[in-house]
Amino acid sequence: MLSLLLRDPVPELKAWGTPENLRGETLEGDVRLFGLPIMGDGRSVLSAGWFAATRGRYRLVYPFHEHATLVEGELALTNEATGQTVLYSAGDSWVIAKGEPVIWDVRSPRAVKHYMVSFHDLD
Repeated sequence: MLSLLLRDPVPELKAWGTPENLRGETLEGDVRLFGLPIMGDGRSVLSAGWFAATRGRYRLVYPFHEHATLVEGELALTNEATGQTVLYSAGDSWVIAKGEPVIWDVRSPRAVKHYMVSFHDLD
């Protein structure tokens, strides 16, 4: 069992580069990404881990289905297909379907989430 408590410190994350390293597109700022996988990989049915992005805006068409909980910072996510924007702070969660175009707007020095993803189709 893995407990994720907001009061616990975020582990040290490894540098993953820019949104372009994840097939994203930087829209504003010098966005840097960090992460730490803790379960599975892109070939697994489910994968989980930590992810962080520094202040700025970037676009990503999600290559996976994701459930995530923000554990640090503040960000707004905009679904470009629907125009819906939601502001998230620590403790808030979301679900994003594979293929959804999302704009990340990190409004704090960094935003850190814990994620669980699946690259597999759900049909």
